[in-house]
Amino acid sequence: MQLFAENRSWHKFRRNRRGFWSLILFSLLFISSLGAELLSNDVPLYVRYEGQSYFPMLCDYPETTFGGDFETPCDYRDPYILDRISTGTNMAIFPPNPHSYKSINYQLSEPVPSPPTQDNILGTDDRGRDVLARLIYGFRLSVLFALALTIVGTHLGILAGAIQGYFGGKTDLIGQRFIEIWSAMPELYLLIIFASIFKPSIWLLLILLSMFGWMGLGDYVRAEFLKSRNLDYVRAARALGVGNITIMRRHLLPNSMTPVITFLPFRMSGAIIALTSLDFLGLGVPPPSPSLGELLAQGKANIDAWWISLTTFGVLVITLVLLIFIGEALREAFDPRKN
Repeated sequence: MQLFAENRSWHKFRRNRRGFWSLILFSLLFISSLGAELLSNDVPLYVRYEGQSYFPMLCDYPETTFGGDFETPCDYRDPYILDRISTGTNMAIFPPNPHSYKSINYQLSEPVPSPPTQDNILGTDDRGRDVLARLIYGFRLSVLFALALTIVGTHLGILAGAIQGYFGGKTDLIGQRFIEIWSAMPELYLLIIFASIFKPSIWLLLILLSMFGWMGLGDYVRAEFLKSRNLDYVRAARALGVGNITIMRRHLLPNSMTPVITFLPFRMSGAIIALTSLDFLGLGVPPPSPSLGELLAQGKANIDAWWISLTTFGVLVITLVLLIFIGEALREAFDPRKN
């Protein structure tokens, strides 16, 4: 019966064309961003030099390998090296966008931030880094962070809500009072304090935001467990001697997953907004990590550089709209009141 219900929900989700195609488009964008190094990189995918094959993305080669003077790692954007590996029988195959998120273009003809050109399709930021490359890598970082935060927060919320809802009584009462106190703590102030004590990192942000991101989902799981814990099949399982953990995991949890599933896209969009906001305020990932919030801060500081703020805003809007459409489709597909 559960498998039949899941198949029916999936068919209802597919009938919502807006949500279904949003899921496909978002999946394609995310999967493409996982190979960001193959799409945007200042290192060639393949080099054919003097009859030898080289794969710079897999191995670091010194500059002397391609006729340079030093044993330092090769800079493939250097005009001399670029000429050596691209003339005659030599060949270098670069990614579609030959820039990395942290590489600086020293061959610019205008002061930074420079407008879009043939070399930098979306222009550069105020440090001479390619905006398109930072958008690709920043989108990947934001989605991966949102996935990790959603997974951690969902598990914590399910655990807390299941314990409160199943046992009820004093356990539920104490848990609710703890949540009220914990939710009243100033999250932003704590982030500022910890950012001044510890070195900012993506893992620190994940831990701090996970400490507060589970409470909203825990309320829904708690309500589902409170509603189902005294049903006949649960009482029958207790009478047969089935343990509490087994009852919670096998019987109650599968029937309480509807709010969890329907809220996942919305929780992801909230995590992306949180990371972007913290990066905009300078409390997020450390430089030179690619960050959508840091690009928005650059756009604010450089009003004339419209290509920075406009493209970053476009990426955020498209990402959040796709997630909202997916969430709405999931909510309609798992709504038991609709046929």
